Amino acid sequence: MADKVIIEGKGNNDSLGTGRRKTAIARVRIRPGKGLMSINGRSLENYFCNVQQRNAVLAPLTETGKKDEVDVIIRVNGGGITGQSGACKLGIARALRMYDAGLYEVLKDANLLTRDSRMVERKKPGLRKARRATQFSKR
Repeated sequence: MADKVIIEGKGNNDSLGTGRRKTAIARVRIRPGKGLMSINGRSLENYFCNVQQRNAVLAPLTETGKKDEVDVIIRVNGGGITGQSGACKLGIARALRMYDAGLYEVLKDANLLTRDSRMVERKKPGLRKARRATQFSKR
């Protein structure tokens, strides 16, 4: 596997952040480095094939200008690929806030520290889905 990203080093000055979106949970670790990013041991381009999802993950780093200054290690599980990208985005933003407290205003103004609370609506009894009823039959 040539696409494996390995970021080595001691973990004494790491900043941690947890992001959640729908049912996806991302645990993010940020340390000073050269701009490497590892998601479940894979590169960003390999893990998130969609450009929109890649941009969502990179949004906190580009907004603060720390893209080439820190290494990011992410462990994400649960949910789908879009939920995972949203969880990574929130986790990176929270970890950046711990890494440098001066970035709080920039992240807050870009609305990157707010968790998206929308979840799947539960299925109700007597209905096919959450709101979809059975088809009406006249005869």
